[in-house]
Amino acid sequence: MTIRVLIADDQALVRTGLRMILDNTPDLVVVGEAGTGTEAVDLTASTRPDVVLMDIRMPGLDGVRATGRIIANHGPEGPRVLVLTTFDRDEYVYAALRAGASGFLLKDALATDLLAAVRVVAAGEAALAPTVTRRLLTRIAVELPAREDPRLGLLTAREREVLQQVARGLSNAEIAELLCLSAGTVKTHVGHILAKLDLRDRVQAVVFAHESGLTGAQER
Repeated sequence: MTIRVLIADDQALVRTGLRMILDNTPDLVVVGEAGTGTEAVDLTASTRPDVVLMDIRMPGLDGVRATGRIIANHGPEGPRVLVLTTFDRDEYVYAALRAGASGFLLKDALATDLLAAVRVVAAGEAALAPTVTRRLLTRIAVELPAREDPRLGLLTAREREVLQQVARGLSNAEIAELLCLSAGTVKTHVGHILAKLDLRDRVQAVVFAHESGLTGAQER
């Protein structure tokens, strides 16, 4: 299956570079380019991409608000948004994840990492680089007024434990090794967590864990 990608970035050279990488890959095709958030929202409606590569900082409607509008307009079955960021400067990434983005990627990532992230997001999974996730969400979460969410009561003790490790940015395999479980069991737990908490994907689970105070003890 060919994955349809929309590129949203206010820098023409960046868009050109991304297009060259994506269009030279057999299973990917670029269906449009947007230089502003508003254009990204409009082109998403007209081109129906599977994945939107979304820059955070764009004139007018920024990437955070554009992401929110795309998710609101198209729902859970709509296109996935993969945020592009320079990390050290773009602290709006957390807001983009809350708005519904399915992951983020550093702009200096290797082409192979970009292609892998696009495929992962298109498949309905979350593209979260573990080390970057820890640095970014830990850094920003300490500024949030964490409060326990009553929905935590829906989880079993084991599910809470798994969610804590997901919030740390660990993969299913890493969680399985840490908790002495099989990878399949961890995957099942993650699925139950998402269903019980009514969360879109793994990214939203990470955000929920930080906002609900579940990771507070680890960060202090």
